[in-house]
Amino acid sequence: MVATASVAAAEISMGGYGRFGVYYDGAASSTDITSRMRLTVDATAESDAGVTFGARARMQTAEGSAPNGFNGIRFSAKSGGLEVGVGNIFGAIESMPGQYPIDLGLTGLGYEYTAYGVGGADAYSSTGNGSSGANGIEVMYSAGDLSAHISASDTNDRIALYGAYTFSGWTVALGYQDSTAAADVEYTVTVGGTVGPAKVGLAYAETNAGDDRLVLSGGMDVGAATNVEFYYADQGSDDSMGLDFNHDLGGGTSLRGGVARKFDGETYADFGVRFNF
Repeated sequence: MVATASVAAAEISMGGYGRFGVYYDGAASSTDITSRMRLTVDATAESDAGVTFGARARMQTAEGSAPNGFNGIRFSAKSGGLEVGVGNIFGAIESMPGQYPIDLGLTGLGYEYTAYGVGGADAYSSTGNGSSGANGIEVMYSAGDLSAHISASDTNDRIALYGAYTFSGWTVALGYQDSTAAADVEYTVTVGGTVGPAKVGLAYAETNAGDDRLVLSGGMDVGAATNVEFYYADQGSDDSMGLDFNHDLGGGTSLRGGVARKFDGETYADFGVRFNF
């Protein structure tokens, strides 16, 4: 009976996604096959006191390459709304609400719709062969409509935090980071919610050096199984914009495509299938 109880308190789960299609690179004037498979493994065990200890590992491979092994592990301990993570941490700035307001096309097409992308911040690394990412520590807390997150690493002596609050269908988040690198994000703010049938978002971030990025984003359903998304980003004297569609095929599969004119002035596009498992 003791052995059975121990097994019941532990759990290993696996999930991820696969995607494949075509990608047009405007800078190189070429169209090529694009693909990715991502497998995430989560292992947890719960103590008699109700504390859940966990570990997350990820394996990821893309077109033209063999699997490159698991990435660095993120370890965690969670009780109620409080969680402590160490190792390959998520990072407070990268994981704050509103930084990824849309999921553009099949591949993200450069992710220039992320405001914090104007500078540097700690983020979870999916790179294999033991890449540990930030290799730091973080504390996350949530209670009802309130959430907060603080993280730290030796990378540029970063200490970052955010606080977020949700009310009447809108989420407002404010993030701040202290670091020794001029190119790192210093502060960022996001607002997101719904206006009628549309989802809208506004995000801003500025680095220690004064470089900034403003992002307006939105999306809406145009049918029972199809939605469209867009973004416009302004960064200094440059701008970037994109448009996409996502058609749900059922069973965790979808047909996706998008086009973006990025900050370099070139046009990029993708189209293909994604399936979650």
